[in-house]
Amino acid sequence: MIYQRSSALFSEAQHYIPGGVNSPVRAFKSVGGVPIFMKSAKGAYMTDEDDRTYVDYINSWGPAILGHTHPVVLQAIQQQAEKGFSYGTPTELETEIAKFIVENVPNIDQIRMVSSGTEACMSAVRLARGFTGRDKIIKFEGCYHGHSDSFLIKAGSGAATFGNPNSPGVTQGTAKDTLLARYNDLEQVEDLFRHNEGEIAALIIEPVAGNMGCVLPEQDFLRKLRELCDQHGTLLIFDEVMTGFRLAFGGAQEAYNVKADLVTYGKVIGGGLPVGAFAGRNEIMDHLAPKGAVYQAGTLSGNPLAMRAGLETLKLIKNDTGFYERINRTTETLDFEIGKILNSKDIAHRINRKGSMMSIFFHIASVSNFDEAQQANHALFNNFFHHMLKNGIYLPPSGYETYFISDALRDEEIDRTLDAVRKFEYSNK
Repeated sequence: MIYQRSSALFSEAQHYIPGGVNSPVRAFKSVGGVPIFMKSAKGAYMTDEDDRTYVDYINSWGPAILGHTHPVVLQAIQQQAEKGFSYGTPTELETEIAKFIVENVPNIDQIRMVSSGTEACMSAVRLARGFTGRDKIIKFEGCYHGHSDSFLIKAGSGAATFGNPNSPGVTQGTAKDTLLARYNDLEQVEDLFRHNEGEIAALIIEPVAGNMGCVLPEQDFLRKLRELCDQHGTLLIFDEVMTGFRLAFGGAQEAYNVKADLVTYGKVIGGGLPVGAFAGRNEIMDHLAPKGAVYQAGTLSGNPLAMRAGLETLKLIKNDTGFYERINRTTETLDFEIGKILNSKDIAHRINRKGSMMSIFFHIASVSNFDEAQQANHALFNNFFHHMLKNGIYLPPSGYETYFISDALRDEEIDRTLDAVRKFEYSNK
């Protein structure tokens, strides 16, 4: 299929924007072809510059949990915009959304607003280091916490070794303080603690991983991480930029009944506008400037447009008693029906799902960590992606990304999706 307008726009963009995009996954490097330029979105659909419409399964990579341009959120943004875009001063609105979140999420007393998930995770790690007086952190292969230097690290030669930079511009000095573990491998985490006794400030994890595809924690994995952190005086950080207010209103802490020391947010809490946040108990958050010595600041932090959009989104979810049951049922239906179709075609696959997050791996075995995600048939995924795209279904353009289901999906969109899957032809022979 020829995407004439998108092709022309991409060609022009490459002259002025590195790689033609402002975030790498948008470039379609993983799946090949020309990235599709969108011009509008509403409800369950996006419309491209060639006037084709697509059922949307990325939903701005998670924020559009209600669907695009929800009328109540849109009206709230319009009303707020008339009062001003940003003031650079405190506003009552910031306190209103902070109070709403703190009162509805377990185990947090205070929250600091920032402008992105990257900033939230970076700041949470700095705060953990300042609170504990330690330098090292543990992160997991395949978990993405933004593009801060501390997180762009690949594995070393063994469980007890330091990591190495996997991006130019990240120094060895930064890398030496980041330790790598395999997701769902508790023994490896124990080994890291044993070899770095008294040196680890924080362990940061996506409680449900979303950046190697949707990968779930195995039974008791999160609880045992909590116990290890308690044992070693290390702060447990849940990166809930994706899972916050999506898996449950209290996020993964509620869904898995595990308390983190610090939690990072983004996506849903901005209602589609740029936002991030990190939160924790008073004893930790009191170390932040201006009250404490750990410095963090941001010109657009807590800007009124994002705060209003986020607050209205959260209120809509909170006041809809059937919200999570409905959106989870939609995801479960997609999981079951797509799986049934692929089985009938004898296409090896695994579908991982938690709440309204899911991924299809073209792989015969289970996928519980990054190594196993890499072993999936990504060439087949690329074929599947382009087939679905041609049939008006916009999936994440990478086999390592998660589908984010929105509440705007109804039977019509599900049927359209399943019809496209039925048309997919592939031979294992």
